[in-house]
Amino acid sequence: MPMTAEAETTALMMWRIRGEFLEMPGLRLTSEQAARLWHVDVATCTIVLSRLVSDRFLSRTRSGAYVRADAV
Repeated sequence: MPMTAEAETTALMMWRIRGEFLEMPGLRLTSEQAARLWHVDVATCTIVLSRLVSDRFLSRTRSGAYVRADAV
């Protein structure tokens, strides 16, 4: 079954965000900062970041920022 446009967009965003966090190991962003950086709305960005937390690629700090899970 082919991927929907929304699923494809989400997959591309996840790939891009993973790449950014891999290139910059100390990267620490809130949902709002990430949305501005990647030019997407906060809700969409939060969904993608949450999926990356579920995948254990990212984790959230006490202040709500997202960081690479292996950097915590």
